[in-house]
Amino acid sequence: MSEALYMDDSYLKEFEAKVVSVKDDKYVVLDRTAFYPKGGGLPWDTGKLVRDSESFNVVFVGKFDGAISHEVDRPGLKEGDVVKGFIDWDNRYNVIRYHTAAHIVSSVLHREAGARITGNQVSPDKLRVDFDLERFDKEELERYVQVANDEIRKGVDVKSYYLDREEAMKIPGIVKLAGALPPSVEKLRVVEIGEVDLQADGGPHVRNTSEIGELVLVKAENKGKNNRRAYIKIK
Repeated sequence: MSEALYMDDSYLKEFEAKVVSVKDDKYVVLDRTAFYPKGGGLPWDTGKLVRDSESFNVVFVGKFDGAISHEVDRPGLKEGDVVKGFIDWDNRYNVIRYHTAAHIVSSVLHREAGARITGNQVSPDKLRVDFDLERFDKEELERYVQVANDEIRKGVDVKSYYLDREEAMKIPGIVKLAGALPPSVEKLRVVEIGEVDLQADGGPHVRNTSEIGELVLVKAENKGKNNRRAYIKIK
């Protein structure tokens, strides 16, 4: 298991770690990492690993059997090496702004329209939200985005903490994604955004909603029976 440093500090830009294993000269597992692996609707972090003066670009990060694997662009790293990791901060910061926004938009859709969220896709330049709603009305959707902006402007802190799985699962709405189950772990990480959202989540977030900026609905799509899709950008 790799220690996931991003779980406790989304703003950690560099760290030191030891190489645990290397597969095929390019898949590197560290004992600890601040790189977020692809998952939960979020892209992976990019950046580099540095050993002494040698730099290895991290081009993909995934999680396999509990271990976070970093794909580097060239061979050279060996088991036992001590490396420094550097996160591409501009990319990470844009992603976490959209990630926290996704939580707020999803919660507003559920609260205002009773919509079930069926999927979110976060990228450094936009947010896609899929949801289950009988009525398709773009003007209403525009209103929900403005309600989300009202919540964002409150400038509330984003808190994260851990609860025993059994205790966490007693909280209504702790899992917002339709059909999703939280990981089978003893403790769940819970993310709380003021009074607007509370749910189990393992990804990085901004510290305060004021960092997000203003959301704009770019496009709304009717994907079939009750299936709706919204594309949102930060102004």
